[in-house]
Amino acid sequence: MTERLAIIGAGAKAVAVAAKAATMRDMGVATPEVVAVERSAVAANWRSGGGWTDGQHRLGTSPEKDVGFPYRSSILPGRNGELDARMMRLSWQSYLVNTGRFAEWVDRGKPAPTHETWAAYLRWVADSVGLQVVDGEVVRLSLSGRSWVVHCRDDSVEADAVMITGPGQPDRSVLPGHPQVLSIAQFWRMAAEHQRIDAERVAVIGGGETAASMLNELFKHRVATITVISPQATLFTRGESFFENRMFSDPTDWAGLTLSERRDVMARTDRGVFSARVQDSLLADDRIRHLRGRVAHGVAADGRIRITLHTDRQSERLETVHGFDLVIDGSGADSLWFLPLLGQDVLDLLEVRLNGPLTGDRMQQAIGDDLALAGVRPKLILPNLSGLNQGPGFPNLSCLGLLSDRVLGLGSHTYPIDRTIRRNVDYQPL
Repeated sequence: MTERLAIIGAGAKAVAVAAKAATMRDMGVATPEVVAVERSAVAANWRSGGGWTDGQHRLGTSPEKDVGFPYRSSILPGRNGELDARMMRLSWQSYLVNTGRFAEWVDRGKPAPTHETWAAYLRWVADSVGLQVVDGEVVRLSLSGRSWVVHCRDDSVEADAVMITGPGQPDRSVLPGHPQVLSIAQFWRMAAEHQRIDAERVAVIGGGETAASMLNELFKHRVATITVISPQATLFTRGESFFENRMFSDPTDWAGLTLSERRDVMARTDRGVFSARVQDSLLADDRIRHLRGRVAHGVAADGRIRITLHTDRQSERLETVHGFDLVIDGSGADSLWFLPLLGQDVLDLLEVRLNGPLTGDRMQQAIGDDLALAGVRPKLILPNLSGLNQGPGFPNLSCLGLLSDRVLGLGSHTYPIDRTIRRNVDYQPL
């Protein structure tokens, strides 16, 4: 029987893996059946209404880093060139040619597409390869013998391996429910509805690209000062030279770096940094301030939101309180968002295999070449946690073609079983 890989979330990583599997299948190579379990729609997080954007902001990564990039496959000895050539039919440029926009894009200087346009590209690829999508919100992940069971509210899917993607839920905030505190989803909902923000003192929590895109939007609103709160010493610019970018596209030398060197590279190039394009905007706007510290908690008092910060200074921790008229919690994605979904049987298995509690650091250091937790069967593939061990490009959009090679090419699926989708749920090709 055909083996099955279930992917939680139908975003860029799911589309890339499905595209590579379908292309290999067209070449006569046996590949796993790829099923995406998605509560909304393909590429929903890149569209207005998905909670992470209004769809109109620009993609931070070059669109040429598409589902096949870097087009350097190593999964089919003797046929990798053919595989890459076939994958080029699903490239960003092929999408533009297919939709009649390639010449205009080139003539305009190859601008970064909007998030909405990038989502349309991903949906085009998904439709082209017939990505199978089960409609449902995942509520639990459990074990059944030597297979996974992905439980949705009304249905369940059995699979030989599971890959978890996505940034989690954008609805969290430092003070949920208060009208002067906005989550990521609330902020982008307001932006999509063209609601104007009018406030004296605004705080944005977070120093990464999620917060950066919010700042880009805030520049258009009537605010007197914008304070960016982050634990970094300052607002760093992402390293975007050839040497930094090469580490994302080609992690060949990554394993040769020490653990501290890897952490340093990721801190300088990916985590808690703004792109050069965003930094240029910040330099031109004198309303921006930076406040170093970690948010301990927030309370409403005297018509303002009081944010308590903890700041480490040499041998002591300083606690300070700051008041704002509006707080926007853009602290970003949570790579461990899926932990509450794990049933007790899964928690027991993982803690035994990892020799301790499921901390982020322990899980990151247990990720193997196939982007799965080492020693765990059936396989649990966690690309969003794979950066530290395998290379900084795997958690993001920087090497989707290499990611699909790793997931499909290293024995991820070994247990043929009788797979069912309970209640006779039909797959819905896009």
